[in-house]
This record gives sequence, C-alpha cells and structure tokens, in this order.
Amino acid sequence: MEKDFNGVSLLRSIRILLLILITLFALFLFLPSIENIWASLQSEPRSITARGSLSASEKTNIEIFQQSSPSVVYITTLEDTLNLWTRDITRIPRGTGSGFIWDRQGHIITNYHALQGASAVKIRLSDQRTFNATLIGASPEHDLAVLRIPMIPNMPNPLSIGTSHDLQVGQMTYAIGNPFGLDHTLTTGVVSALNRTLVNNNGSTIEGLIQTDAAINPGNSGGPLLDSAGRLIGINTALYSPSGTYSGIGFAVPVDTVNRIVPRIIKEGHYQRPKLGITINENLNKKITKELDISGVAVIEVQPNSAAKRSGLRGVTIQNNTLISGDIIVGIDQHQIETTQMLLSTLERYDIGDTVQVKIFRKGQVREVSLTLE
Repeated sequence: MEKDFNGVSLLRSIRILLLILITLFALFLFLPSIENIWASLQSEPRSITARGSLSASEKTNIEIFQQSSPSVVYITTLEDTLNLWTRDITRIPRGTGSGFIWDRQGHIITNYHALQGASAVKIRLSDQRTFNATLIGASPEHDLAVLRIPMIPNMPNPLSIGTSHDLQVGQMTYAIGNPFGLDHTLTTGVVSALNRTLVNNNGSTIEGLIQTDAAINPGNSGGPLLDSAGRLIGINTALYSPSGTYSGIGFAVPVDTVNRIVPRIIKEGHYQRPKLGITINENLNKKITKELDISGVAVIEVQPNSAAKRSGLRGVTIQNNTLISGDIIVGIDQHQIETTQMLLSTLERYDIGDTVQVKIFRKGQVREVSLTLE
C-alpha cells in the first residue's frame, strides 16, 4: 500500500510539474500580446513638453512670410489649340509661374521668359481671386515683364522696395513663389555671390545677377527675393542645375535694375537702352583693340544726326585690314570700358537725356567729349 501511494504521489508530482512548465511556456509566448492589450486599454495622450519662445530667426521668417506672401501672385499661362476636326480653338494651361504686386494700380512684375509663347495669362491672388491679365510691356534683355489686372477692392499691398547695390555675400535671402505649382512656398538662404552673368534665352547677356542658395525651382520664376527686412532685392529668374531642379544655385535680377526699367515699361510700354548713336561690332572690336594693344570699344560708325555725331566722335577707317583712324571708347564718367558688353552694361545705369563724359582714345591720346544720351 505504501509503495502504491508513493507511486501515485510521484506521478501526481510529475503531472503538476508538467502543468507548471506548460503554463510558463504559454505565458512566455503570449505575455507580450497580453501586455500590449493591457497597455492599449490603459493608453492615454502623453504630456506635452513646453517648447519655450520661438528663436529670433524663426520669428523673422514668420514675420517676413506673413507680411510679404499676400503680395505674391500665382501666374498661369494659357495657349490656344486648334481642333483639326471641329476647327474650334480651345485654351489650355501652358505653364505656371510667380509674380508680385508692384503698385496699387494693379501692375504685376514677373519674368519675360515665363510668358513666352502664351496666348493669355491668368493671375490668382493669395485670397484665391482670379483675374485675366494684360501684358503692358517687357524687356527681354533683362527677362522682365509687366502685367496688369483691374484695380480691385482690397488690393494686396505692394512689396517694399530695397536696394541691391549695397548687398553683401552672406546676407540672408527669402524667396517666395510657386515651385512645381505649390503656391506661396517660402525658402531661405543667403547671398552666395554677386555680379553673376548669364546668357539669356534670346542670346543676350544678363549681368549683375544675385546668386543665392535659397531653393529656386521651376515655378519660382518671377517671384520676389527678399532681404531680412522683408524688402525686395531681386526677382528670381533662373537656376543652375544639370537636372533642372534645385541644386543650391539660383539667380535673381537685382532690384536696382528692376526699379529703373519697370517704370519705363509702365510709362512707354517698352524699355529702350540709352544710346550714344554709334555702331559697334564685337568681332571687329576684338581685332582692332588687339592691333592697337588697348582695351576699349571701337566706334565702327557714327550714325547721322546722332548724339555721337554732334559730339564729334569719329568712326574707324580701315584700309587693307589696317586701322587708319577712329575713336576707341575707354570710359564713361568714372566707369572703365574694356568690352562691348561693359559699354552696354554701363549705359544701363543712365537714363535717356543724361549727359555723360565719354573718354576716347584717338591718335595715341586719351581725351574726353561731352555727350547727351538719346
């Protein structure tokens, strides 16, 4: 009897031990799930950590965007398409870009290249009001165009105008525009370089551009580049990128150029560079100045009844590929002239009617003549 009892006790102990092991194994397998279920039943929002005040730079970014973004507009260009079966003409979207309010008369500034090939242009304000725009005029050489919408109630404020002649590399920049159709996008950066030169779509050269690393992408064209005071310092016009998207190098037409040319376009419908009244030729100029071992611009021809004619400038005379006589322009006022592009860029600084002192090289001597630009 005692042996049987002990055998039963041993068997019962083994069963209890197995049951305990199975229970422990089951808990090991299913305990995480049970814990997750329990945690989900007990879950509550976590307490919020106070962040403190915004940094000074964040406050500046926010203030500039809130102040300036209502003045930035969304531009949609349209083109006419002909249905060959019905002969109906339909206008379809062609592209998008950016622009900004120039004055309370409804003038809007953008890039000329953003409008090329368009049959019509629509302007959408930040409050979603949309208007048909009229092209007032353009200066393709500077990639600038002026549009106009009707004078409306609650016209957004024009952007504050700054200066670009005193910019320094390292200053903060703020670009607002509509990259890839994403309206009113703010990007920030610095002035990366100054006085950059780009070849325009029409083959002309745009000089004096501001280089910035604020992200500029397709759709930003025509939008404003601002300084840390929220003033306009340039118009975003181009980006350098092998892929066609942002690579850290963007360019803007400086505001000093804009503020000189836009009023002329508004007043006259076009921009005309002040003229001396001479004919120049890049290829001939290189040959002549090389032969004379001098930097300047050769006066190839003096136009009749021109300011140059009245001031006594002389065109060059060439016989048997040899320079006989003629004037070489080497300076205008305090500006040194070494190439034809430098001459054209220098004339951009003046208005029609301004009187300038033209320094010329003639027969081995440098002399000055007074000339009124026309």
